[in-house]
Amino acid sequence: MAALTPSRSVFASTCKTVAQQCSRRPVAVQQLAAVPVARQVSSSSAVQQEQNASGSSQQPRPRWSYTPERMKGPGFSLNLVKDPRRKQWMVNSDPAKLDAFYEAFLGQGGARMLSEETKWLAVTHKSFDYGRRGYNTRLAFLGRQIIALETTRSILTSPVLNEPTVDKYGRTPYNHAALANIDKLIHTQPLDIMDKTKIARMGIDLGLLTVMRWKPRMPEDLESSGVVVVLNSTLFAVIGAISLEKGAAVAQRIVREKILKRLGA
Repeated sequence: MAALTPSRSVFASTCKTVAQQCSRRPVAVQQLAAVPVARQVSSSSAVQQEQNASGSSQQPRPRWSYTPERMKGPGFSLNLVKDPRRKQWMVNSDPAKLDAFYEAFLGQGGARMLSEETKWLAVTHKSFDYGRRGYNTRLAFLGRQIIALETTRSILTSPVLNEPTVDKYGRTPYNHAALANIDKLIHTQPLDIMDKTKIARMGIDLGLLTVMRWKPRMPEDLESSGVVVVLNSTLFAVIGAISLEKGAAVAQRIVREKILKRLGA
């Protein structure tokens, strides 16, 4: 097997460090806040008043912070893990930490660009809590199409690097204004700019790996668990969420200013 390049070795060491930090203490993703149990036997008015007072004082919990009661199983799991240590994985539950990522990615005021529920949904992978709190697959699909479109536009509007060669037979190729930039896609394609490793490296630099909610298959080896793909889909989901709530024009501007410029396009 060929030796890893310096960039891949740095990426692998970063993933290993984050995996060690996230596996220090077990955190069950199905943690639920205590729900008061109503008494069905007593009919005393004092008991009823106590129940009404406790119910009115309890604030509604945000949707991202708990597993819905009706989506819980019968108390046992059919998912048998060979190594119990692989069940231990810590995810972020601090809104301030999540806001710090959006500020670093979107700039000043980025934490207020999306609604609270959408901010958490965009960074939630379907592997987290078995998808019972919602996940970002459809947002990622929308964001991927927007990024592909803007990357193609950036290639078509880029200056010509190579002058057209002179045909030795004196033939003149057909030219049209609508086709003038098509040949640029021969030299550079969108996948050359939107490389998966580059996007994952950018996500780690922005702190996405520390706020992303997912459950790796092997916590001791994030790269083999698909962390590159999850980082890519999460960044795509953020763009899709911006397009959903703020419109396509805002999402396209974010792609040009916050992603393509960071990638050197």
